[in-house]
Amino acid sequence: MFATSFSAWLARRGIHYGWIVAAVTFLTMLTMSAALGLPGAMMQPLSKEFGWSTGQISSAMALRFALFGLMGPFAAVLMERYGLRAVMCIGLALVGSGMALVTFASQLWQLFIVWSLMLGIGTGMTAMVLGAVVASRWFVGRRGLVIGMLTASSATGQLAFLPLAAWMIQHWGWRSAVVPVFLGAILIALLCLLLVRNRPSDVGLLPYGQTASDAAAAPVAALVAMNWRTPFAILREASSNRTFWILAGTFFICGLSTNGLVQTHFISLCGDNGMGAVPAASVLGMMGAFDFVGTILSGWLSDRYDNRKLLFWYYGLRGLSLFWLPHSDFTFYGLGLFAMFYGLDWVATVPPTVKLASAAFGPQKAGLIFGWVFAAHQLGAATAAYGAGFARTLLLTYSPALYTAGAACLLAAGMVMLIRRPGALVKGPAAAQARLSPL
Repeated sequence: MFATSFSAWLARRGIHYGWIVAAVTFLTMLTMSAALGLPGAMMQPLSKEFGWSTGQISSAMALRFALFGLMGPFAAVLMERYGLRAVMCIGLALVGSGMALVTFASQLWQLFIVWSLMLGIGTGMTAMVLGAVVASRWFVGRRGLVIGMLTASSATGQLAFLPLAAWMIQHWGWRSAVVPVFLGAILIALLCLLLVRNRPSDVGLLPYGQTASDAAAAPVAALVAMNWRTPFAILREASSNRTFWILAGTFFICGLSTNGLVQTHFISLCGDNGMGAVPAASVLGMMGAFDFVGTILSGWLSDRYDNRKLLFWYYGLRGLSLFWLPHSDFTFYGLGLFAMFYGLDWVATVPPTVKLASAAFGPQKAGLIFGWVFAAHQLGAATAAYGAGFARTLLLTYSPALYTAGAACLLAAGMVMLIRRPGALVKGPAAAQARLSPL
């Protein structure tokens, strides 16, 4: 097999094959998130061409976000039963097909099929749960960093592609903007087929950072049986734990204040204030650059500091930045200041949330627990995508939605401090290993 021989070739040069799997996963999540963010740049062109209101288009986006999130717990089951490679390829195929078919849509129900169903399910199969699974299977050392990098790809793809998409829409029409995502989905699917394997043992390796003596000495944890009832059983068990509801509630607010609000409506918001689509998308791209740095840094910090305090600062700063946005005058300086503070913690909340879920529910259940917490995130995104669009249609302004999201972020900052503090960390190798316990 090519992957096995390639892994052996890399090993002779001191490179673990897990970094190749992580790199392909990074590109997959980057492409998927670009597809998820692209409809935000198409809202005004679609409204002009077909006469659909902001609320009607937002409803399709809201359903997409909901499906994207609700697929999370079941994506873990699919990965366990059919393998990472199959799930990634099917997800990419659905998204690529949905991007191609949207160019033929002329009725609102067709938009629901290609954007809500195909895009929602396809991206949901390769959502942040994929990053958590890859990091937990392939890495023992550097796991927090890997989670931060893969999480960064998810948000960065949603934002960084938008300036190019807006430029293409302005010069060649909205249909042209789907071409890079469609071609990217095809190319990344080929890389998945060629390079991705399910576990390190498939290429004769141990996870990165684990030695043979560590593997022999480590206690074998009881595996969680994976079937279609497992996510519901885990949800029922978690529902009696206060930490789960705090994580789910704060992550609902996280989605409410990011994907659903700013990602979906920012270009339209800037248009209401006299800014063109390309400059507005460039601000989103700036947010993506800051997010990439902020989320990787958050992964590094989450291995070293109290994750509750990290989340307190992330949500608090985000809330203050949303209060600032309506008063930024939509100038380069004002929006630049917003992009910096808001972008740095766009999804910086993910690594600490994953770590808190692992500490509260144990290594074998944390992946599925995070799947449900992420579902809450996307339900929050769906609420904001529809609610902000409805408010804009009714009140002709986004300001109430921005103030509401800002207040919710401040509430989330207070909520995370209600989580019981994990046991005090002891110094030494044992402590480091505990902080890197599997997801």
